[in-house]
Amino acid sequence: MTVTSPSATRNAVVFLAVIAGGAALFWMRDILTPLALAAFLAVMIDSFARVMMARIPKLPQRVALPTAVVLSIVLFGLSVWVVAENSAGFVNQLKDYAPRLNDVIARIAHAVGIHVAPTLGELITQLNPSRYVGAAAQSLQNFAASAVLVLIYLGFIIASRRGFTRKIVALFPQRAERDGAMVLFHRIRDGVEQYLWIQTVTGLMIAVGAWMVMALLGLDNAFFWAFLIFLASYIPILGGAIGCFLPPLFAIVQFPDSFMPALVLFVSLQAIYFVVGNIVLPRMQGDSLNMDPTVVLLSLAVWGALWGVPGMFLSTPLTVACMVILAQFDGSRWIAILLSEDGDPQGAVPEGSAAAADQDPVAEPAAPKPARKSAPRRKVE
Repeated sequence: MTVTSPSATRNAVVFLAVIAGGAALFWMRDILTPLALAAFLAVMIDSFARVMMARIPKLPQRVALPTAVVLSIVLFGLSVWVVAENSAGFVNQLKDYAPRLNDVIARIAHAVGIHVAPTLGELITQLNPSRYVGAAAQSLQNFAASAVLVLIYLGFIIASRRGFTRKIVALFPQRAERDGAMVLFHRIRDGVEQYLWIQTVTGLMIAVGAWMVMALLGLDNAFFWAFLIFLASYIPILGGAIGCFLPPLFAIVQFPDSFMPALVLFVSLQAIYFVVGNIVLPRMQGDSLNMDPTVVLLSLAVWGALWGVPGMFLSTPLTVACMVILAQFDGSRWIAILLSEDGDPQGAVPEGSAAAADQDPVAEPAAPKPARKSAPRRKVE
């Protein structure tokens, strides 16, 4: 008769629970993905409001949140306008690039041993893009429906945040339990905020460096390409890599007489991405998020398989939240340790963080501890 240790049984149950949870996340992805995006946006807007209150001390809290919502909508609309405005000019330029594309195709065909090179029109005819129109229209319709659902969720989350404190008090009447729950919430919130800050800073580094190189080489639409690289950087690892591959391809079209500008652009962009993505980004993630760089790559693949592009976008915040929650239970703490950078997923709350700065609105001040009396000294005769 084989006797199974309690720890082995507990770990097996946790492992099966993780698999069952992943299956449930995949099955309910159409419902959970808009909710997760809305929660992410709500945390971003709340962080924006608290930053404004810190920078503008006289700004009241009831004004900071609506201001943050309006500014977020303006920034989002401005981003959409920049992409749409530059996309129109980019598409018009593609018509002028058609003869150059034919030359590039002919040179590539001769290089691989094809004597009669196909033209761009023949390639488009063979691809038959009309058969993809229906799928593209369905994708756009699904995207629009998901965006509307995300906005609805976001409105309800922002409207219901006033009762969050009362719910916490009702769920955790004891002060110690309530403080522990608030610390857990603040750690998750700080993780999301740190992720946004890290991706914004590193995305700006890559985008500014890419714009300088493209401007020096005289690449058309350099600002548009740099802006796309910045937006793509919010998808960890994969976004910046894809953004750095596309401009050299169009440099081949713009400079058909020589591959040297495209080669210089490719090497420069990859050098910028290598330095930021392999030196700056892992260090910032390890110091701020306490996540192993390998876990970042693995979480990108797992959440991308579960939820697609939204899962890839939210992969790091979701993994940080899972790590913090798993660290609270004895049976799953070993998973949180493997996900962390330094083996301490709980860690002490850093001074100056949201968890340390926020005060419990219903907590009572702790009574001062009585002074410890020293024992009387024996008189030595």
